[in-house]
Amino acid sequence: MFVPLTPVRFLHRAMDVFGDKVGVICGDKQFTFAEFGERCERLAAALPAHGIAAGDRVAYLSLNTHKLLEGYFGPPQAGAVLMPLNVRLSPPELIEILNHSGAKMLIFESDFAPLIPKLRESCPEIARYVGADDAPAADLTYDELIASGTPRRADIFSIDENSIAELFYTSGSTGSPKGVALSHRTLYLHGMSIAMLMRAPEIAVDLATIPMFHANGWGHAHACAMLGVPQVMVRRFDPRQVLAMIERYHATSMAVVPTMANALLNVPDASSFALDSVLDIQVGGAAASPELIERMEKLFPNAQCTAGYGLTETSPVLCYARPKKPVPRNDPHRWRRQSMTGWPVPGVELRVVDVAMQDVPRDGKTIGEIIATGDHIMDGYFRDPAGTKAAMTGPWLHTGDMAVWDEEGWVTIVDRSKEIIISGGENISSLEIEKAIYAHPAVFECAAVSAPDEKWGEVPVAVVVLKEGHRLSEQELMDFLGARLGRYKLPRRVEFRTEPLPKTGTGKVRKMVLREKYWQGHARRVHG
Repeated sequence: MFVPLTPVRFLHRAMDVFGDKVGVICGDKQFTFAEFGERCERLAAALPAHGIAAGDRVAYLSLNTHKLLEGYFGPPQAGAVLMPLNVRLSPPELIEILNHSGAKMLIFESDFAPLIPKLRESCPEIARYVGADDAPAADLTYDELIASGTPRRADIFSIDENSIAELFYTSGSTGSPKGVALSHRTLYLHGMSIAMLMRAPEIAVDLATIPMFHANGWGHAHACAMLGVPQVMVRRFDPRQVLAMIERYHATSMAVVPTMANALLNVPDASSFALDSVLDIQVGGAAASPELIERMEKLFPNAQCTAGYGLTETSPVLCYARPKKPVPRNDPHRWRRQSMTGWPVPGVELRVVDVAMQDVPRDGKTIGEIIATGDHIMDGYFRDPAGTKAAMTGPWLHTGDMAVWDEEGWVTIVDRSKEIIISGGENISSLEIEKAIYAHPAVFECAAVSAPDEKWGEVPVAVVVLKEGHRLSEQELMDFLGARLGRYKLPRRVEFRTEPLPKTGTGKVRKMVLREKYWQGHARRVHG
């Protein structure tokens, strides 16, 4: 029998099987799975009455709250598309994404109310501005929106499993935002794979530490609903508060990028918290060293801390470095393995290939590009067939990540073919930074490269050559860029040069040569 694959089924299961169990905790509020599901159904019923038709994009500008979590299930039930926005983007970046997507509704928290007048002026397709709280800039509040909907269960058989359910914009490597389209089917199968990785679901409590506007929330929203695992919303990541929440709610799992892990380790009295409930910590978004894995497991005495790897384009999880067989906890090689890129999760096939798409030897030394196929791969870039075609060879997605693999299929990323700067788990396009710098009338040429940073792993650095007779200070340039780029994308250092930048025979700037200066004595690693 054919039943459409859709994450809406996860919500129905949560309501039917775990209805009276607390499913969501958000500040001083908590909802059972039945109550949470009813709110999602009300949201789905209300959207058409406010002009949202099947296929329309519903954008969210929100930190982690139960209202954003409801967005994972409400709009898809209505046939609409969830589109969370990165709250760290600048107004011009948000405007570009909203206009490219053609979003019809924006649900926003009051923290972002000052942006709304500019968005109203620049985004004519947005018909409704909904305040997640009592934001004065809104057309109506979120509570008013869901109160206008009558709860009713969606007809699963009316859902086209190949239709888009979520849209996430990522910087990519071209400098232009790309909308990663994920179908109901893709999200369902990814959620199933993530659920297979969760330990002891009957006692599990998941701490929602990763921003849910980032890369499908790493699949936790869907997997937790399917397994009846309560989720505790972490609105903003404050390391000491996170430790207190683990102690208070007896959290068993969380996901972090290395900078988050490092912040937890550096809380002065971290060991004074009761942290023995934690069983599983996933580390992704950037490289995790064996030393980091070891330190995390010593702080969380019962936890297995494991690196993972993926892309927004892959829903996102492709690999997980969980041991394949029992390993003694005091085995020092275990931490090295658990910090690697890992091996494919269920539903994914992964290869490391040369330029001819032939597998490189599994000798742990020969470098090739990671390509992937399977259930988790995006349905394409939204309104960008050329970009989609460039990213794919038949069913295989080119990740742009260069790696080695061994005889057991363990993959380790060693470099990137794309000029992406990965800072604190966020992808930053060097071309996007350069485009903003070139907009200054005093700039002759420039390049954006990465430099090592103890806290963020790596940060952007700008190398700039001014036009003859022009003057420009670092502060003046930073003030100029501040209105054009999100704060996390701003160069942390500007180096002014008088001589032309080194170039290839075809006139391209040799960024590797520029980057070498900053990385001397450092081993540049990428996310694993």
